[in-house]
Amino acid sequence: MRAAYRVLASLIALAVMLQVASIALAGFTIASDAEDGATIGADYSNFGQSYHSIAGTAIAVLALVFLIVSFLTDVPRGRALAGIVLGLVVLQFVLAVVSFGLPALGILHGINGLAVAAVAGMASRRAAVATQPTSA
Repeated sequence: MRAAYRVLASLIALAVMLQVASIALAGFTIASDAEDGATIGADYSNFGQSYHSIAGTAIAVLALVFLIVSFLTDVPRGRALAGIVLGLVVLQFVLAVVSFGLPALGILHGINGLAVAAVAGMASRRAAVATQPTSA
């Protein structure tokens, strides 16, 4: 189960990296489309925006599965780290919703996303260290 824990933690960290890339793609696509004369309004969307939204839901599902798996393994502080990841993902959703009304809070959404990746990466490393054989 440590392997499953490590894979899930790594997938979450990777998914967050893809989230960062997709929102950058969305921003540059918006700028390019506006420069080309496209009307950017409420009905406007691009691939980066759509991917960012869908992948955010996938990260939430992964975080929930990660927490469940954490109870089936003996990774040191594994449950706590998985709980923190899930809590940060829930906070990420709240920040996203609130940021549409208060765009400056979007900064916290970005920083929190990096925190999700950092804690998931730490959990993955902790599981890897826990699986290495000890020398006598």
